Amino acid sequence: MYSLLERGSILMKLHSAHRVDKFCFYKLGELDSLNTSAAHGIRKSLISRISTSDGSPEIDTALCQITLSFEEIHKATRNFSPANEIGEGGFGTVYKGRLKNGTFVAVKRAKWEPYDQCLSAEFKNEILALSKIEHLNLVRFYGYLEHRDERLIVVEYVSNSTLREHLDGTCGSVLETGERLDIAIDIAHAITYLHTYTDPPIIHRDIKASNILITEKLRAKVADFGFARLAAEDPSATHISTQIKGTAGYLDPEYLRMYQLTEKSDIYSFGVLLVEMVTGRRPIESKRSADERVTIEWALRKLKDGEIVVAMDPRLRRNLASIQAVERVLKLSCQCLSSSRLSRPSMRRCAEILWEIRRVYRENSTTSASTSSLCQSC
Repeated sequence: MYSLLERGSILMKLHSAHRVDKFCFYKLGELDSLNTSAAHGIRKSLISRISTSDGSPEIDTALCQITLSFEEIHKATRNFSPANEIGEGGFGTVYKGRLKNGTFVAVKRAKWEPYDQCLSAEFKNEILALSKIEHLNLVRFYGYLEHRDERLIVVEYVSNSTLREHLDGTCGSVLETGERLDIAIDIAHAITYLHTYTDPPIIHRDIKASNILITEKLRAKVADFGFARLAAEDPSATHISTQIKGTAGYLDPEYLRMYQLTEKSDIYSFGVLLVEMVTGRRPIESKRSADERVTIEWALRKLKDGEIVVAMDPRLRRNLASIQAVERVLKLSCQCLSSSRLSRPSMRRCAEILWEIRRVYRENSTTSASTSSLCQSC
C-alpha cells in the first residue's frame, strides 16, 4: 500500500536546511520493529531538521533503501512537458510523472523565481505538514527534492480530478447525493485527523473544493498543504497569530478580523465547502444577481425560508431522501459558519453528524426504492 518503487518500502523523509538531490526511504521492516513512540521520535527529529539545522544532517546510509535523483524525476515527467501538466497554483505547476516501475506520481514544481521568501515559506510549510501525516483521506507524501534552483515535492497521484471539477460537471457523470455525503465524510475524517491525531495539530488553512482530489472509486483525498500551520504547542494557547492566508470565499471572518488562527478556521472553510457540495455553486458567483453572488448567504436564506429544493444543485434528484439530506447538511453548515468560532462544532462532531445524515439517507433511499418497486408490481 505504501510502496513507491517496490513493495516493502515506506518513505520516511530526509530533511535538511540545505539542498539535497536524493530521496531517503526506510525499509518497512525497520519501521515495524520500532514502537509507535520511537517511530514518532524519528519522524519528529527529521521534521525538526528542516527548520533548525545549520549544516547538512548526518544520514545513516544503511537506512536508505531507495533514492530518486532529479534526473529520474525529470525523465518521469518527460522533461516537465506541458502535456504532463495537471494543475497550477500560486506555488507553481503540478506534473504527472511515471517512474521506472510504472508507478504514477504528482510532482509539484516551484516557480522559477531565484528566491522568493513567500514561496520558500510555502515550500517549507508543505513539507513540514506532509511529513507528519499518514491517513487514507490525505494525499500521501513521497518526498521532496532541491536541486540547484529547482524545488520539487513528490506526492501520490490521484487520477479522477478535483471535487470542484466534478461539481462543475466537467468529469462526465454527476455526483449523486450519497456520493457527495461519502466525500464530505472523507474530508471530515481527514481534517479530524489533522486537528486531533497529529502532534502538534495541523491547521490546513485552505480547505476548498479544488484542493479535494477524487479517486476512481469516488472517495476524497485532501491535498495542498502550502498554507498549513502547526497549531500552538502550548495547551493553554487559544490561537496562533499569523499573516492571513487562504482563498477568498472560504476565509473565516474572525480570522480576517483578529489575525488569530485556530482549528475552527478550518471548520468555517468546511462549512463553505458543504454549501458548495449541495448547491453545486462556487462560493462567489460574480455573474449572478446581487442577492445570489455570495453562495453561503443565498443558500442559508433558502434554508431559513424552507426552500431547500431551490438551493439544491439542479442536477441532484428531487426525492424525499435527497431533500432531507440536503436540508440537514445545510443546517450543519450553518453551525460551521457561525460568526463566533466558539459556537462552531469540532471537526469530529461534524463527522459524526454527517455519518448520521448518511445513515438516514440510505435508509430513506432503500424504503423509497422498495415502495416504488411495490407500486410498479401492483
